[in-house]
Amino acid sequence: MTGIHHIVGPTILLRSGRYFDFEAPEETPVTIEDVAHGLSHICRFTGQCHTFYSVAEHSILCSYRVPAEHAFAALMHDAAEAVMGDVSRPLKSLLPDYKKIERRVERAVLAQFGLSADCNDHVKAADMEMLAHEQRLCMLNDHPWPGIAATGEPPNIQYLSPPEAYANFLIRFHILSGKV
Repeated sequence: MTGIHHIVGPTILLRSGRYFDFEAPEETPVTIEDVAHGLSHICRFTGQCHTFYSVAEHSILCSYRVPAEHAFAALMHDAAEAVMGDVSRPLKSLLPDYKKIERRVERAVLAQFGLSADCNDHVKAADMEMLAHEQRLCMLNDHPWPGIAATGEPPNIQYLSPPEAYANFLIRFHILSGKV
């Protein structure tokens, strides 16, 4: 096992037993199980949904809203949140240093899975479309948020438990990556 094996500076312990070093994310191996575990335990909207709805389930649903050639990128678009958590957009807008760290971690994590951190237009559009639907379906507020519109069919949100979201995320990963 390569990478960080002990606590050094700003690190966190991953499910795999490795430490993730925020100062050297490029040197820290992250397994797909680390990603699936983290995303399946993180609730969208900083947990302010009416029912638990994981980032893993969101990612799975996004992967079905894009052309097939972009499905893997859509599934993995929030992979860095597995180590960073899901910080709300309004808070991120106040934290320019956080945004720099997030961008570096995104690049490092996604590169391990052969992806670029530059989200393509299909994935961006699906993510925004999902956001609009999720706001309407998951929140106890039906006021539309500025700049987003719920187009297309609403997603079939099942509000999966963390173990269900973990398993479904890994199944979708293996199908899309060809590692079945």
